[in-house]
Amino acid sequence: MRGQIQIHQVFCGSLEGNPLGDPSTRAVPVYLPPGYGETDQRYAVVYFLHGFSGSGMQWLNVSPFTKNVPERLDALITEGKIPPTIGVFIDGWSSLGGSQWINSEGIGRYRDLVARDMVSWVDRTFKTLAKGASRALVGKSSGGYGALVISRFHHETFNHVGVHSADACFEYAYMNELPQAAGALLKAGGVEAWYRDFVARAAATKMRGDDHAVINMICMGSAYSPKKGEPLNCELPVELPSGRLRIDVWNRWLVHDPVRFVPKHADAYRKLKSFFIDCGTKDEFNLRWGARLVSDELKAANVEHVHEEFEDGHMGVNYRFERSLAWLGSRLER
Repeated sequence: MRGQIQIHQVFCGSLEGNPLGDPSTRAVPVYLPPGYGETDQRYAVVYFLHGFSGSGMQWLNVSPFTKNVPERLDALITEGKIPPTIGVFIDGWSSLGGSQWINSEGIGRYRDLVARDMVSWVDRTFKTLAKGASRALVGKSSGGYGALVISRFHHETFNHVGVHSADACFEYAYMNELPQAAGALLKAGGVEAWYRDFVARAAATKMRGDDHAVINMICMGSAYSPKKGEPLNCELPVELPSGRLRIDVWNRWLVHDPVRFVPKHADAYRKLKSFFIDCGTKDEFNLRWGARLVSDELKAANVEHVHEEFEDGHMGVNYRFERSLAWLGSRLER
């Protein structure tokens, strides 16, 4: 790698006193391009949002025979495909595995973490071009969802957005996991009993394969339908023991579905300078269809964007960041 990685401990005021008691100081890897600091040059910044069950440090994981995202960003710069750019890898981990990067009464203020705390800290700490035209927000899966949400509210802060395999079209993305979660919760005796066992078991050994659907649905409930006083501050859209869909709670989830909120906020998305969306045709969570529907809504609202599909699934597709970064990186204002 020609550039360098620094790891900073960053206090995030937006997370102070969050409902889950998660740390307000986070480890944040920052990629600095070759030559950074040798002159007075200032740089555009790409902010990265990880997916569910990820963390800021996870971006640095080494995989055999392939490159992680910081290495791919470094290669694009070294090969002259994009100008030198700073990369910031934000940590959105919670005790429930994620945050969806939104402000939630059940999890915490993770949208504010990104748009307020991190941008302010980065501009104070590094030689940045402190303007929306020189900032991009890029994420995958729940991180892609976060990029859609945050750019809806903060298009002036981030003028360029990259959305990879984002949670969208909740009927397809979540409906198959709700009955799986219901079965496990019924067997365990409820949300709190299942969660206590899960935390102890995962710490002692590892997650089971069938744990993902349960913790994912609990996290989504705390994000989309939080309710104080309920176990883990959330209501789930499934009734126990019958398994009946709770339409009132499900409708609260649908308010947060990009397929629903994107057309309602088309004016905000029209103000973006760059908007990239993709998803694999073999995505295991059926997110291909959500990406297509979001793109259709953007077209109907005359929002300029690039929508691509590729022949692969949801996992192990970090190489797609090369595509979005090559396009967005060349459009960032210098």
